[in-house]
Amino acid sequence: MNLGIPEGPLVGKALQIAKLHEEHPEEILSYIETIYDNPEIFDKTDEKIQNAVENLEEADKIISRTEEFAEAVQSHKERQAFKEDAKPLDEPKDYAVFGLSLIPRNAIEQMDRAMRIPVAKAGALMPDAHLGYGLPVGGVWALDNALSPNAVGVDIGCRMKLTVYPINPDWPHSSDDLKNMIVENSHFGQGSGSDDVTDHRIFNRDEWDDIPGLSDLKDKARYQLGSSGGGNHFLEWCEVELMERISTRYGPVLPSDGPYLGLLSHSGSRGFGFKVAQKYTQIAEDRCFNLSGEMEKLAWLSLEEDSGKEYWHAMNLAGDYASACHEVIHDQVSSALGVGEILSEEHHHNFAWEETHKGETVMVHRKGATPAYEGMIGIIPGTMADDAYLVRGHGNEDSIQSCSHGAGRKMSRTEAKEKIDERSLEYRMDRRNAELIGGGLDEHPEAYKNIDEVMSVQSDLCHPIARITPRIVRMAE
Repeated sequence: MNLGIPEGPLVGKALQIAKLHEEHPEEILSYIETIYDNPEIFDKTDEKIQNAVENLEEADKIISRTEEFAEAVQSHKERQAFKEDAKPLDEPKDYAVFGLSLIPRNAIEQMDRAMRIPVAKAGALMPDAHLGYGLPVGGVWALDNALSPNAVGVDIGCRMKLTVYPINPDWPHSSDDLKNMIVENSHFGQGSGSDDVTDHRIFNRDEWDDIPGLSDLKDKARYQLGSSGGGNHFLEWCEVELMERISTRYGPVLPSDGPYLGLLSHSGSRGFGFKVAQKYTQIAEDRCFNLSGEMEKLAWLSLEEDSGKEYWHAMNLAGDYASACHEVIHDQVSSALGVGEILSEEHHHNFAWEETHKGETVMVHRKGATPAYEGMIGIIPGTMADDAYLVRGHGNEDSIQSCSHGAGRKMSRTEAKEKIDERSLEYRMDRRNAELIGGGLDEHPEAYKNIDEVMSVQSDLCHPIARITPRIVRMAE
């Protein structure tokens, strides 16, 4: 300890070496001090080291113990250096807030903590923001060569998909047939899945075998392909009315403003994405051992390290798996409908992207935020009873080229169940000429902010190009 070796495991390992030959204390102490000062020089095949211990009894044991000691010292010094480098800042870096009057104080406080993380380069809060886990839902966070699993979220690749058909929906005459199509071609809720569709090109990807542990999740991922989770995940028939003419990837501008029949879905990467998030969150929290309390939830992985690279590839696979789930759902329903699409749009809103922000390459985490690059089309849902919007992004740099991902909660699930009754939900759906299959009071429209207020305060971020009105909404029971 007088040599400066800290109390704890390192002293124990040093004593193991010393006790192997107590007859030469000065030589052993000198040897221990040399290794502690320069652990990287230790090499059991080095002639100098061999000569230093060859006259001592049990030299091989000393060499073995010293190797363990050198590795422990190196690890200790790396952790101490990281602890200093990763120390949270005293004050948060500046970030942009859109729709401040709509955002609760606890979400602001959560974003403040995020902007104290030293690898944070930029941040922004969208008007639908509310308290999340680690990062607020509605938070955008740009990190320097690092990824934070909690900032992506447990539902990696949670996303929206809209398919539009060249049909003017005849409500309510077509309702029963359309209702049966989404009931028969969807599976909802925790653990839900089906053996009907288990083959897809997503399962041919090398990552399943290249990334440790992913192969164990493959069977469950097959079973849940084309299914949706609980909570706010949904599949709905809707009316789509254009607010400006749209050129599609399939052909020229759509011939009229509509209304067109649309199929809108919201779900993510299911149990597979959850397990990936769970694994790498634990690795990140172990790595960022100096963070505590709420700050621990903002732990990150460096992309210079194997764990960070692994998570990047696993996250992208989970995002592509989520896309495959939407693809299967829409393909099955379209097949039942028997009509080809004229427009299809989709995107993640729980993900991390490598982007350039103000001239710097950063990893942009959107935890419940929609990419809104210049000219990009995005989807912002409302509630089970309220309109959603197809939007076009403005590429606003202050928002890190993002906009809201929905209306945003104003009540927690528990609060909604306590304050809202079943009759008010039925009344709200009837008044909007919409039908709900499944769902619950925790997803009542009154539990959410007003979507039109949210849209009004983000006109600098995006503008609506189509209105999407829900008609038949399928959710988990």
